[in-house]
Amino acid sequence: MEQLALFAPAGQTKGLPEHLLDYRAGLIPAVESDRLLKHFIDTVPWKQTTQKLWKKTYQTPRLTCWFGHTDRIAGTLPWTDELLTVRALVEPLSGIRFNSVLLNYYRDGNDSVAWHSDKESIMGSQPVIASVSFGEVRSFDIRNKADHNEKYSVRLEHGSFLLMKSGLQESWEHRIAKSVKPMKPRINLTFRMVI
Repeated sequence: MEQLALFAPAGQTKGLPEHLLDYRAGLIPAVESDRLLKHFIDTVPWKQTTQKLWKKTYQTPRLTCWFGHTDRIAGTLPWTDELLTVRALVEPLSGIRFNSVLLNYYRDGNDSVAWHSDKESIMGSQPVIASVSFGEVRSFDIRNKADHNEKYSVRLEHGSFLLMKSGLQESWEHRIAKSVKPMKPRINLTFRMVI
């Protein structure tokens, strides 16, 4: 069954909970964003992981790779100059010194991430995650865990920044839905503090 974005592609839905999200378009200029998109696609050793759901094993519908300096995540690769440069841009906006980054590669509209919360114990009880997107615009949907009718959407534009603030993961779920429309590649960097 196809997952479809909740909202029209015209922009952000009204009433975004600003105490939980901070979105800024154009953090990284278009020319530099173009360069970084190509660089990450061409140089990152992407992997497709598997996950178990209801006693079945599925391939994750996107490619990923971890970077940083932490021994809590197996296979974490060392920081690159490009990742350190982007981290230096997001840390002042986030108020956090991040020690790792998960890169996600959405190859086309079939790649996605289902409704979930990032509650891994390795990030503490109220994680803050800074996200930078390159490439195809995709909708980042959130919904209230207690009331699925309360939902919002943010269009993650090329070179944009999204901060998922403390409290979001506890009460909300988020996703990047599949799309029936043709989609070009998208890379998303999610900076995290692993403790």
